[in-house]
Amino acid sequence: MAPARLNGGDRPKEEGARICINDALTDDELRAVFARLEKEEERDLFGLVCKRWLRLQSSERRRLRARAGPAMLRRMTDRFPGLLELDLSQSASRSFYPGVTDSDLAVIAAGFRNLRVLDLQNCKGVTDVGMISLGNDLPSLQSLDVSQCRKITDKGLVAVALGCSTLKRLHVAGSKSVTDELLKALSKSCSCLEDLGLAGCNNITDTGLSALADGCRYINSLDISKCTKIGDIGVSRIAEVASSSLKILKLLDCFRVGDESIFSLAHFCHNLETIVIGGCRDVTDESMKALSLACCYSLRSLRMDWCLNITDSSLNSVLSNCRHLAALDIGCCDKLTDLAFQSVGMGGFESQLKVLKMSNCMKITVSGVGSMLKFCKSLEYVDLRSCPHITRLGCQQAGLQFPECCKTNYDGSLSENETMVDVFF
Repeated sequence: MAPARLNGGDRPKEEGARICINDALTDDELRAVFARLEKEEERDLFGLVCKRWLRLQSSERRRLRARAGPAMLRRMTDRFPGLLELDLSQSASRSFYPGVTDSDLAVIAAGFRNLRVLDLQNCKGVTDVGMISLGNDLPSLQSLDVSQCRKITDKGLVAVALGCSTLKRLHVAGSKSVTDELLKALSKSCSCLEDLGLAGCNNITDTGLSALADGCRYINSLDISKCTKIGDIGVSRIAEVASSSLKILKLLDCFRVGDESIFSLAHFCHNLETIVIGGCRDVTDESMKALSLACCYSLRSLRMDWCLNITDSSLNSVLSNCRHLAALDIGCCDKLTDLAFQSVGMGGFESQLKVLKMSNCMKITVSGVGSMLKFCKSLEYVDLRSCPHITRLGCQQAGLQFPECCKTNYDGSLSENETMVDVFF
C-alpha cells in the first residue's frame, strides 16, 4: 500500500512531544482547576507556578487577612479585584497604635467596591472619618466589626447604617459613645440586620432598643451585655418582634432586666439556643421555669451566674426539661443546694451537658456532684472552684467517677477562662 501523502504544511507529530499547559488551557479552564483545590496551601502553591497562574489566583481570591499601610493596600486592590472579605483586626493584647487609620479605610473603600465583610476589631486609630468613607463607597457591605474602636461615635456609624442598607452583621462592642441614634438609623435603613453586638455600649436605652425592633424584625443574635440602661421594656419588645428568628440573646450584667423579660422570651421566642442572664439579679424561679419549658427543645447554652434569686426549683426544671442543653453556668448562685440534682434524670432522656460551671456555689457538696454525675455522662469540663464543700480529695474519697475525657477544675483564679467554655457563652 502506498504511503499516505502529506499536505503542504503538515508535519508528522513526534511521539511523546511535550505540550505546554499554558498553551493548552485557557484562563477559564485554569480557573476551573483552581476551583477544585480545597486546601488553602494548595491554592497558595497554585500561584507559585508562574506569573500567569499567580494573576489568576489573585483574581479568584475572596478572603484576605493582612496588616498593611496605604501604599500596600493600593497594590492589593490591583492584585485582588474580586476580594469579598478583608480582615485587618488586631489582637486585644498585642495591638499596635495606630494600626489601621482613616486613610487606610479610604483606600479600601475606593479599591474594594464589592467588599462584603470587613473586620477592624481593636483598630484604635479609626475614627468617624473612616466610617463615613465606608458608608459612602461600600453599599454592598454586609458585615462590619469595629469592636473596641473607641474613637468611633454615632456620626460615623450612622453613616455606615444609612449607606450600607444590606448590612446583616454589625459589632460595635466597647463603643461607649454610641447612643440610641445608631439604633434608629439601623431601624430606618437596615431591615435585613441579623446580628448586632452592642456589649458595653452603656448609653443604649430601652427607647433605642424599641426603635430597633420597629425596623429590624429578623434579629438572630443580639448582645447587649453591660448595657446598664436596658430594662424589661426594650428586651420584651425585641422578644415580641423577633420571636421566630431570635436564637442568641446576651444580657450579662443588665441589672434592670427581670422576670418580665424572661416571661416575654418564654412566651414569644421558642427557638432560643443561647441565653446569657448572668448578673440579672431580679430574675426568679417562676420565669426561669417558664423559659425552660418553652425552650426545652432549642436551648443549648444557659449562663445564669450571679442570679441570686435562683433556687433549686429553677435548676431542676432546666436540667429536667432542656434535653439538648450543652453548657450551663450557675456560678455564685448561693441559694442552690444538692437538692437541685437529686431528681434530675426523670425526664426520660440522657443529658447532653458538656460544660458545667458551678464555682462559688456555697451550699453544694460532694453528694450533689455525685447525683449530677449519674445524669450527666457526657461532661467535658466541670468548674468546681471556690466551692467550700467540694475538694479533689473529697471527690476521690467518695469514689466519684468523672467521664474519662472530662477536665475538672478545683482551684485557680476565677478570672481564668477556658477556650472551650468561651465557645458556648
